[in-house]
Amino acid sequence: MKIVPRLVVGLVLGAAALLLGGCAGLGSSDGGGKRAEVVSAALSQVGTPYRYGGTLPGRALDCSGLTRYAYQRAGVSIPRMSLDQLHAARPVRPDALRPGDLVFFHTGPGVHHVGLMVDRDRFVHASTSKHKVGLTRLHTPYWRARYVGAGSYLE
Repeated sequence: MKIVPRLVVGLVLGAAALLLGGCAGLGSSDGGGKRAEVVSAALSQVGTPYRYGGTLPGRALDCSGLTRYAYQRAGVSIPRMSLDQLHAARPVRPDALRPGDLVFFHTGPGVHHVGLMVDRDRFVHASTSKHKVGLTRLHTPYWRARYVGAGSYLE
């Protein structure tokens, strides 16, 4: 049973390395090294169980725990809570999203959600609906209707 999730994580990390390694604009002069580190750290948590308030990589994460962990692995400190992450981040236009940028959603009364862009279409997040960290497409009707903005702590 443990082999399958590890295989999936390995495949996802391999695909991310190919995507990030071959992308123009991800060189170290523009923060690309940090972007690759952030994305790699987030993808390493695919399959980790969701738990509200979770901050334990590999054991239990919530959405903002995942994004904070990923940024910390790259040596960048960001706030713990998703709404605080939104307010403190440098705003990013939707048409300018890059790997490592954060995307924010309003999913219910008083509930905010955050994910981390992997490429131009997909983001990794700790999902309450799937009860684990996984990849989702940004441009689905559900997420598009709940999108409130994007931001970054990277160059």
